[in-house]
Amino acid sequence: MRVSLFVTCLVDQFHPEVGRAVVTVLERLGHEVHVPAGQTCCGQPALNAGCPDEARTVGRQLLRAFDRTDVVVAPSGSCTAMVRVHLPHVFPAGTREHDAAVRLAARTFEFSEFLVTRLGTTEVGARFPHRVTYHDSCHLLRELGVADQPRALLRQVRDLEFVEMRASDTCCGFGGTFSVTYPSVSAAMGSDKIDDIHRSGAAFVVANDTGCLMHLRGLLARRGSTVRALHLAEVLAGEATDG
Repeated sequence: MRVSLFVTCLVDQFHPEVGRAVVTVLERLGHEVHVPAGQTCCGQPALNAGCPDEARTVGRQLLRAFDRTDVVVAPSGSCTAMVRVHLPHVFPAGTREHDAAVRLAARTFEFSEFLVTRLGTTEVGARFPHRVTYHDSCHLLRELGVADQPRALLRQVRDLEFVEMRASDTCCGFGGTFSVTYPSVSAAMGSDKIDDIHRSGAAFVVANDTGCLMHLRGLLARRGSTVRALHLAEVLAGEATDG
């Protein structure tokens, strides 16, 4: 299968290793990965900030970049939710852009959802000899309904010990622009999440949204914690190392 990768802004600008890990896993499974050069933002930050005109502007570029694609995969629950749930509503019904957004939504998948639900795959040949817990990011869980797929993939990783943390489905406090607008509330919510991660005894916390991971990494660093936050794709690609 020819898979088009929607890299997302945070992966492109801050954590390109996540994008490379997704490519590694998909190519290991025998798929050809294409990265459309014209892609930019999905428009979620603008839409969340109450700027629909700006969201439409970047949304149009996304539609152009992925116009001739068969299937689109993104390593982000929030960006996938934007494309699947919200982007069609950014454009007026009956317009060509609305119809194109509906078609793009139908062929866009979050990474773990694509592997498990679309391909029926849970074994990807990964090995990760560590104790791991999982954080359910809000958009992935509540807008896409993805909860079992990441766990199914983790449980098939050789030598990985999976443990559930308490309140794994509670928000970490990032929320995109929420963390900027309400930093004290965001930090307090994140602190509770860090407590739950530590109680699990895991050496690694895994999530499928880079925004959540950036937030958790910062909070863990401020605590002087030895726990590391990784994207699921990094675990499945076998790129994580000790230390």
